Amino acid sequence: MIAAKAFHPLQLWPRTLRARLFLILLAGLTIASGLSFAVIVTERYLSAKAIMLGTLESDVATSIAVLDRLPANERANWLDRLSRGNYHFVMGPGLPGVADVSGRGAEIAAKIEEAVGHRFPLKVESIPGDGRRLQAHLTLSDGSPLTIDVTPTGIMPLAQWLPYVLIVQLILLILCTWFAVRQAIRPLAALAAAADALDPNKKDPRLDESGPTEVAHAAKAFNSMRDRIARYLEERVQILASISHDLQTPITRMRLRAEMADDTPEKDKLVQDLAEIERLVQEGVAYARSAHGNVEKSSKIDIASFIESLAYDYQDMGKAVTIAKTISGTLMTRPHALRRILSNLIDNALKFAGDAEINVARDGQGLVTITVLDSGAGIPDDQLEAAMQPFYRLEQSRNRGTGGTGLGLAIAQQLAIAIGGSLRLYNRSEGGLAAEITLR
Repeated sequence: MIAAKAFHPLQLWPRTLRARLFLILLAGLTIASGLSFAVIVTERYLSAKAIMLGTLESDVATSIAVLDRLPANERANWLDRLSRGNYHFVMGPGLPGVADVSGRGAEIAAKIEEAVGHRFPLKVESIPGDGRRLQAHLTLSDGSPLTIDVTPTGIMPLAQWLPYVLIVQLILLILCTWFAVRQAIRPLAALAAAADALDPNKKDPRLDESGPTEVAHAAKAFNSMRDRIARYLEERVQILASISHDLQTPITRMRLRAEMADDTPEKDKLVQDLAEIERLVQEGVAYARSAHGNVEKSSKIDIASFIESLAYDYQDMGKAVTIAKTISGTLMTRPHALRRILSNLIDNALKFAGDAEINVARDGQGLVTITVLDSGAGIPDDQLEAAMQPFYRLEQSRNRGTGGTGLGLAIAQQLAIAIGGSLRLYNRSEGGLAAEITLR
């Protein structure tokens, strides 16, 4: 039985900074507006209540004084004249009720007591079945009972247009919050996009250094960093090129001297070592140049002709290189860089498996995949990623004749990135290794 995954409240929290800032600002502004509205309504209610109670006190005092002085037979004619919207007078004991001890009842009773001047016994009761209705019972000077029926109405009702104003206010809050978040996040998004596409070798437009002080400072820092990286890479290539150039002369002299020596086993070993040194220097410079980029311009190639030409060159040398599948059409790329990538992959397959097979395919999104397959022993899964690191050799011996320089796959990966593609290695289910390069 599968256990249910525990729910955590933080799972509802959005993952993007844009959404988080939007919710925080919107919630803060909404709460602030709500508090302001509540304060205004409360102040309005208290003011209206004070006015109502003050008016009730003065009107009731006047009305009771009038009724007390009128003859008993004329009082009924004055009841309607003295009544108001929220209370009216009734000659008689009124309806039976229960004692009201609420704060509202105490306030109204206090105002009526102040109005009658404590000259008449007063009792305030709440009418059962109507929680808002109160009755104040008192006896006039001649002993006639008088009831004041009070029904507090809504104090200063809100205008009908107020809900629409609140809706418009909420919409404005949302729009202003969205605009503020957009203005705050847009420079960050531009900086992230520039960092993802960072390639010091390309002449991409520099980040805009205008705008707020903090944004301009971050853009200037990023542009300076990109310039420094480009300068460091250029210096590295120049240093390696200089080393390679300076080493060529002594290596050539040593080879000439070795070839002029007597034929001995030591002579053959010395010539072999010199050849390995020269190859290592050349491979190191090639890797540095591939990491730094390539000045080669992109051009359109015919995919089928390009792959067939590459395979025929190897077949002419007696190498077991075949084409399993190819496609028709053209591809915009850097031909020499692509040829170097595929040559490194094919050489690697021939070295460790003795054969290589090329498979070309195109998916529905227009991506072209070129895969070099071999039937060798493959690479342990935990070493697939490390195999493309510089100077990493799966063959553990120090013999470069079998292990190589450890730069072939590293150069292929760097060149794949330089031409806008990607390279990955994986073991085939039927045995052997597959090196797959994907191009747009």
